[in-house]
Amino acid sequence: MSENQEEKKPDIGKENPEDKNSKKNSVPPIKYEYEILSEDYTNFDLSFKLIVIGDSGVGKSCLTNNAVKNIFTESYNATVGFEFFTFNVKMSGKIIKLQIWDTCGQELYRSLITNFYRNASLAIMVYAINDRATFENIEMWLRELRTHSNPDAKVFLIGNKVDLEKEREITTEQGENYSKQNKLDLFMESSAKTGLNTQNIFLKAAELLFDNYNKYQNEKKENENEDNDNKDQSQVLRDDSKDSTKGCC
Repeated sequence: MSENQEEKKPDIGKENPEDKNSKKNSVPPIKYEYEILSEDYTNFDLSFKLIVIGDSGVGKSCLTNNAVKNIFTESYNATVGFEFFTFNVKMSGKIIKLQIWDTCGQELYRSLITNFYRNASLAIMVYAINDRATFENIEMWLRELRTHSNPDAKVFLIGNKVDLEKEREITTEQGENYSKQNKLDLFMESSAKTGLNTQNIFLKAAELLFDNYNKYQNEKKENENEDNDNKDQSQVLRDDSKDSTKGCC
């Protein structure tokens, strides 16, 4: 990020007076203090792989470009194969690098896309709120994801293009209900054009993955302490056993 470029702060939980659904589109604040770093920032403590999937034309690349580079273009060409981005954020003193694989949505490349599911920590499924077919196809994307990805991979559902509210075909409630019924990790609506929630999506991804990492480390430490306690107890029992074999006089 250049010195003259003003850092874009995500409007977490902030209402947009021009958006009738602003309260629905707001999200809980990030619980960690954070600082968004430049895309080319090289140092990091933790790295996670993310994939962005969904039908062609739902705005996957525009959404990611807006979050990472703070740019939007109406004439963005359809992705062929994939695009790669990085989203770097400092949370609670740790620098987290999100390696984002933005995949194409065309049927022609479907077999290629499945290769990107492997080892992904989190998947972002995107549909357009003004295109019912893209929402209905989420079922196919989710089924494909759960077939080829790590079973522990987290899943976000994103309803994009809320700037086209007058053309809306999928209500916010429908998106929320689908997310709850399929036990997804987060539902959010966004606009790549206005920037609504674009950075929030990746901040929430970083927060969730950072939480899971800390939980894993704490459980690992607890298990190590328990193993050490068991070893100490076993040593005491062995020592007591040796003492019991000695004569009394």
